[in-house]
Amino acid sequence: MQYRHLGSSGMIISELVYGNWITHGSQVEENAAVACVRAALNNGITSFDTADVYAGGRAEEVLGRALKPERREGLEIFTKVYHPMGEGKNDRGLSRKHIMESIDNSLRRLQTDYVDLYQAHRYDQETPLEETMEAFADVVRSGKAHYIGVSEWTAEQIREGHRLARELRIPLVSNQPQYSALWRVIEGEVVPASRELGIGQIVFSPIAQGVLTGKYLPGAAPPEGSRATDERGSTFVARYLRDEVLERVQLLKPLAEEAGLTLAQLAVAWVLQNDNVSAAIIGASRPEQVSENAVAAGVRLDADLVAKMNEALAPVVVTDPGKTAENAPKSRS
Repeated sequence: MQYRHLGSSGMIISELVYGNWITHGSQVEENAAVACVRAALNNGITSFDTADVYAGGRAEEVLGRALKPERREGLEIFTKVYHPMGEGKNDRGLSRKHIMESIDNSLRRLQTDYVDLYQAHRYDQETPLEETMEAFADVVRSGKAHYIGVSEWTAEQIREGHRLARELRIPLVSNQPQYSALWRVIEGEVVPASRELGIGQIVFSPIAQGVLTGKYLPGAAPPEGSRATDERGSTFVARYLRDEVLERVQLLKPLAEEAGLTLAQLAVAWVLQNDNVSAAIIGASRPEQVSENAVAAGVRLDADLVAKMNEALAPVVVTDPGKTAENAPKSRS
């Protein structure tokens, strides 16, 4: 495993972050989830990402139990706040009320006194940004979080959030966007703004919901047990399940062989070539998937190989920077 600074901060995290969206508390049994966490630790992964909304809080609970035996100071634990956690009108968003209540609930579920990174899971159009950032400042000053981050914010939102964070003297150090060789919408605006501000990307879906593993074949039904057949996961992978995309992904197979990697390892290594990416989030339902993806850490791809990858995928790559705002919630769900 290799390690990088999170943005321009002093905190060092593992190049690969183990994330438990969908899997923990819902898709896999707890014993399997704990085995995946053990595999992550055994492969040198020290950074773990979750969110209060994942499986309605159960994902945090499973992760908390799995990490409880570990030395807390040797871990970096990230969680998020924004999405609905109940039926009440204030059980969502980034109001001061919801943030202050949510951090305590997350810490209880995670069985820890603090998280290393507390992230705004989306931008809240219904709460003044000043209120949100002041609440985050109080979370940091109370010792319940060391750093603040955001997820899927536009470049303009990141700039304004960072300005307020500087005024409040708290460290806003990261953004968590979707990023892969197929989905590159952050490159045009978010990455340049983040470089300027010292904000690092902790990217999710580096293998494009499993599509970049090559297991989805053009003209064929999705494999049984894959994310495309999962009731919840299928919503997110559907955009890639077009023959024109799947045919292009198959062109990567000889390139992966040339690099001595699997397609999944090649995809993860590709996102880590971006110098603004602090880490890539990997998920798993089986321990061996963690160990396979861990090989991508520290891999430096030849520039010609990267160029061939980009050329192979070029006709189906999404680069429009407007997709970040387009896919963001316009109001609290």
